[in-house]
Amino acid sequence: MLDCELRHSNLNSADHGKILLIDDDKKSSHDLIVVLGFLGEKVAVANFRNWRKIAENEFDAPGDVQLALIGAYSPDQLAQLLTEIKSWEPGVPVVLMSAENAPKFLSEEHRNAVTATVTFPLTYQPLLDALHKSQVYHQHYNRLRDIGGVRDYNMFRSLVGNSAEVQRIRQIMGQVANKEVTVLITGESGTGKEVVARNLHMNSRRAGKPFVPINCGAIPPELLESELFGHEKGAFTGAISTRVGRFELAEGGTLFLDEIGDMPLPMQVKLLRVLQEHCYERVGGTRTIHTDVRIFAATHKNLESMIDAGTFRQDLYYRVNVFPIEMPALRERVEDIPFLLNELISRLENEKRGSVRFNSSAIASMCRHPWPGNVRELANLVERMAILHPHGIVGVNDLPPKFRHLAEDEIFAIDSLAASTPPAPQLVDDQIGTPQALLPLNGLDLKEYLANLEKDLIEQALNDSGGVVARAADRLNIRRTTLVEKMRKYDMQKRSDEDE
Repeated sequence: MLDCELRHSNLNSADHGKILLIDDDKKSSHDLIVVLGFLGEKVAVANFRNWRKIAENEFDAPGDVQLALIGAYSPDQLAQLLTEIKSWEPGVPVVLMSAENAPKFLSEEHRNAVTATVTFPLTYQPLLDALHKSQVYHQHYNRLRDIGGVRDYNMFRSLVGNSAEVQRIRQIMGQVANKEVTVLITGESGTGKEVVARNLHMNSRRAGKPFVPINCGAIPPELLESELFGHEKGAFTGAISTRVGRFELAEGGTLFLDEIGDMPLPMQVKLLRVLQEHCYERVGGTRTIHTDVRIFAATHKNLESMIDAGTFRQDLYYRVNVFPIEMPALRERVEDIPFLLNELISRLENEKRGSVRFNSSAIASMCRHPWPGNVRELANLVERMAILHPHGIVGVNDLPPKFRHLAEDEIFAIDSLAASTPPAPQLVDDQIGTPQALLPLNGLDLKEYLANLEKDLIEQALNDSGGVVARAADRLNIRRTTLVEKMRKYDMQKRSDEDE
């Protein structure tokens, strides 16, 4: 506990903000003020009706709010508060006090606006962790705002999944994204190493500069030096003009050295010099060029074993392995397969390359597959099924033989269970494998839920119709004037006037 107190104290010294407490329950509000006062926090107390007035009186600017701590409210009140707070100041971290870890009744947009949730009854450590997470979030937001790089703060969204392994990766990515250190990303082929590298770049202070990837194993050894450092005219046969290399192209940004384990030893020596001296010469040139790039490296090989075998330099390994990130194989996070299927199918639909659905038994069978090709193999399977079964529902027997891992009685049991459970309306067919939506214990705002569903379906119809309102109305089987009214209701702009 002492460690935690010291950590909290250190953070506080760097961020003298005040907490905005919004709670209509006087008892819980009083208890929180006592606990936060003990932790040395300053609190501005407000309720559902007057929070904006209190905030404007207590804080010189919205960015001075260290975090907004919100008490127990009904689903519609909570949704309204989150919308108003994020509209007032997008960078305010929000901590909810709730009876459950993640309020399921909130829409995805509102859940993304929540930094942390503290469950009842309140205990010291979870509250301290929530404060710590909020302060890190607040500092990160302000740092990126200062450099003009404020983005989507549901960081690393393209790293799809909800497993413990993915959450761990997201956490360590958040710690290193804005640090000027070299990162080594390891893992099997197809696990998403370049996805991680791009996410790190886009959430760093170099985000406005180039991200330049190069696959060290795909370029012949005799040409790799020229690709990295460039060459002068006449440097070798065929060099008919001067060419800049990847280091120059990435100047000020990030250079991603994919499959660095395939780099030949002579090239490793030259790369080591650049990492140490921050300068190099073009092939055939004598002018020293200074470089300012951040290096991300990736490999599917075991570099330590290669060092023992004499095929990878130990000194280069220690240069690139400052901050290691190990990507888990897909077979180690099979619970993410439904989320990955959802994402891959959405991409197919957005790119107008067809669509497909998978029933529950097909999902269960895929969860037993070893996936030697990882996410890349899963993406290939989805695309193949979309071609073979366009807009259809794929069962176990529709999968290629090597993906069938269920006996007939298991298939029957899983499909029977799925058929007996009433489906919840969703934009993406729930047979993709997302758990069935159940009514939360605290209930939900049915009007808002249905409105969000209607809005999502209209947006999908407009996307599928190229923005032509008349075609979208046909897809939804409603009159064009009805669709126009609904678009006006949800403040949705027409994408095209072809139908006028």
